[in-house]
Amino acid sequence: MAYSYTRRHIKALSEASNSSGNNGDGSENNASGHCENWNPNQIVYNKMEQIIEKMQDEHTGVPVRTVKSFMSKIPSVFNGSDLIAWMIRELELDDQQEALHLANLMASHGYFFPIDDHVLYVKADNTFFRFQTPYFWPSNCWEPENTDYAVYLCKRTMQNKTRLELADYEAENLARLQKMFSRKWEFIFMQAEAQAKVDKKRDKLERKVLDSQERAFWDVHRPVPGSVNTTEIDIKKACRMNKPVKSSKVKISTHLACSVGGGRVSPINENEKIEILKRECDSLRIRLDHRIGGVKISKIAESYSTFYEQWAEYDPFVTPLEPSKGTPTNPWISDSSEFWEMERQTKDVPCRRVRRWAFSLKELLKDAAGREQFFKFLGKEFSAENLKFWDAVQELKCVHTKDVAQKVQEIWNEYLGSDANCPINIDSKSYEITKRNMESNPNNRWIFDEAAGHVYQLMKNDSYPRYLRSDMYKEYLNGTKKKTSVKGFRGVIFTAKKVSDQLALTTNSNNPSSST
Repeated sequence: MAYSYTRRHIKALSEASNSSGNNGDGSENNASGHCENWNPNQIVYNKMEQIIEKMQDEHTGVPVRTVKSFMSKIPSVFNGSDLIAWMIRELELDDQQEALHLANLMASHGYFFPIDDHVLYVKADNTFFRFQTPYFWPSNCWEPENTDYAVYLCKRTMQNKTRLELADYEAENLARLQKMFSRKWEFIFMQAEAQAKVDKKRDKLERKVLDSQERAFWDVHRPVPGSVNTTEIDIKKACRMNKPVKSSKVKISTHLACSVGGGRVSPINENEKIEILKRECDSLRIRLDHRIGGVKISKIAESYSTFYEQWAEYDPFVTPLEPSKGTPTNPWISDSSEFWEMERQTKDVPCRRVRRWAFSLKELLKDAAGREQFFKFLGKEFSAENLKFWDAVQELKCVHTKDVAQKVQEIWNEYLGSDANCPINIDSKSYEITKRNMESNPNNRWIFDEAAGHVYQLMKNDSYPRYLRSDMYKEYLNGTKKKTSVKGFRGVIFTAKKVSDQLALTTNSNNPSSST
């Protein structure tokens, strides 16, 4: 059960806090204090909760009401248009788009939610929303387990209500959890049954509100496939937050290394202190030499500048695109997918895409047209099997588990077996490792990684540079340049003709006698 888990979690946190000498007023306060120490999102949570408190103000907040329909009542709801209007007015936002963006961010963290949808999305219309109870706010450091989720889904199946029917993805999750916890499913079922009995004793309107709030809680922690999981914590932020400053770390570690039980200094620990100080001196010398990770800052700046100059043409925020065929100037800030569809096509490839193939082998293989051209080049050099093998290994990583063994055997027979149709040329070490893997565990989807890595390095260091120097690539690049220039020249001719026709019409209208 989600409630019991969190209480256990908060209790453990409070006990840990008390044992370290921190006295709190309550377990929840201790837990939230602990969250501030380790959760990098806590500052964001506090800011959002301040806005939520203003929204829930009885006099100046968002108008919350109970909506009456023909057969039922919908308690404690507000609509999206009222929410957006309040945010624009009270938060002094510039336009509706900014208010919608902020509202969607807050909804994705579960502070309010649509009452009839699992997708936590806000629209400025008459869709009904409801505030989440503070008990379920993310600032309480919820980390529900799969057993809690299984109890919740199982409880939903016991209640014969249309609004509590499981969605397709929830039914799939329930089936997966039932297999996972098959040995203790009876215990999970008993827990769900007990919770369902308690829920039936509640008032009807109260039960509606609590059911929707619990559903929204799980929509945050077990979101709909394809949605963003806002409960995930960036490991870089977490490490950066919990990692003390280097100088203070040295002082703390020096103190711990040098102190003993009676407050005296051990001669052995004194040597450790000297080693720590030496390491700190070396680190400071590196900083004085303007080096980061052994590399000069000037070299790092040069690398950044080169990268920027190389990719500036492909960043619509830096180099605006020229509108053609109705393509938006910046696809990142528009709703049109036309630009991305044009980038995927293999006909009429623009010159800018072909130039990008020369950046790296990864960029070449990422482009469908580039992969096609590179495959033709490898075919001329009688080494197309390298790319085919590498593609097959990448596909193997995505196949269903039950098909892995069959796919592994097909790849072995096609490229590495004694009677292979398209034998590849790899070193003996990679071949022996792959052969041992085949004998020991043929159901492993990563079995060809050693051989695939060797083949990729061969293409990167040998075939790819020769392709860039080949006439095939140069002719293809020049061909795209000619197409671009011809299109531009035709546009100039068409524009000039249009202007001359317009001038002729103007002249005739001004001199009617000359036309007669």
